[in-house]
Amino acid sequence: MGVLIDTCIWIDVERGTLSPADVQMITGEEPVFISPITIAELAFGVEMTESESTKQKRAAALERLKKKPVLTVDSDTGAIFGRLSAVLRKKGRGADFRIQDVWITSQAIQNGFPLLTKNTKDFQDIPGLTLLSI
Repeated sequence: MGVLIDTCIWIDVERGTLSPADVQMITGEEPVFISPITIAELAFGVEMTESESTKQKRAAALERLKKKPVLTVDSDTGAIFGRLSAVLRKKGRGADFRIQDVWITSQAIQNGFPLLTKNTKDFQDIPGLTLLSI
């Protein structure tokens, strides 16, 4: 099986507000995966940082994370994303403001992985997604 880890978890690990042991208490022995969407979000955070020391720290954390198994985005991911976006739009929620979350969710559903996040409210309306929370 496996667990897909949301960006917010990686940020908290990098900041030291969550430890790897905290994450492992939830994931157990399951392998953990990272989304290329998360890599993009974290790279954006590196580039937007004004402080050079913070930028270096974030860049180093990002390089460490890129060694984790990274899921791919393919035509099946795109089809799931399109279906989920339509479902959310019909519910009046839309995917426009949370496009990265819907892509990450699409990968979790495609691979049959639960998504570990601390932002459960961002994902609770997405059908077919199993959530884990810290």
